[in-house]
Amino acid sequence: MPKLKSHSGAKKRFKKTATGKMMYKKPGLRHLIAPVSGSYGRKKRKPSILNSTDTAKLSRMLPYS
Repeated sequence: MPKLKSHSGAKKRFKKTATGKMMYKKPGLRHLIAPVSGSYGRKKRKPSILNSTDTAKLSRMLPYS
């Protein structure tokens, strides 16, 4: 059986944790952040865990991770 290809966009944006959950960086810190409060930016800094429904979809996109 041939090898499966990984989704190029997904492999750049998601990383699997040791427990098998998917981690991603929260959007909203690239531009247009001057009028936004500091607490907003601090909340966006930490990576977040993807929910279980989307993790199942993502596991098909990233078969070998």
